[in-house]
Amino acid sequence: MGKRIGYARVSTDDQNLDLQRDALALAGCSTVYEETMSGKSADRPELGHCLKALRSGDTLVVWRLDRLGRSLPDLVGIVSSLEREGVAFESITERIETTSAAGKLIFHVFAALAEFERNLTRERTRAGLAAARARGRKGGRKPALDDRQVREIRALLRDPEIQVTDVARRYGVSRTTLYRYVGSPKSSAVV
Repeated sequence: MGKRIGYARVSTDDQNLDLQRDALALAGCSTVYEETMSGKSADRPELGHCLKALRSGDTLVVWRLDRLGRSLPDLVGIVSSLEREGVAFESITERIETTSAAGKLIFHVFAALAEFERNLTRERTRAGLAAARARGRKGGRKPALDDRQVREIRALLRDPEIQVTDVARRYGVSRTTLYRYVGSPKSSAVV
């Protein structure tokens, strides 16, 4: 039988971990990783330590689902990763545990909802881009150099005394960007 390891998180310093500590202790957790960190932050060091400590046969226990995942897709990703490693998952408040068939079913419904949410977002994005294109707008970043600037740069680079680095600095772009617009220095000299 593996260990029951808890993870507790609050978002701000003025919040208290006592409720979560008590619930995780009652749930039989031998170790509890705790941190004060916004759930929106991808960098949660204690969660990283917790996940590294888990071994096949162990169970990760949280007080509530939102303590673990930043979003439904994030939560599904973490729990799926645990499942691949042979680690069970349990959420005390929602009474979800992946050791039983019913718990797995509930979690897979969550996974399906997360996939549905991703697909809806993708469809909305595509529809929005298509509508913008139909109105003559292009998506993406504004070009670093306009046609007039490209002509000027080509003219400048015909002079063998002028350095590519100086031209790039003058126009506020990198040498790579400059080459992307005007080609290699040899082809610019010919133009």
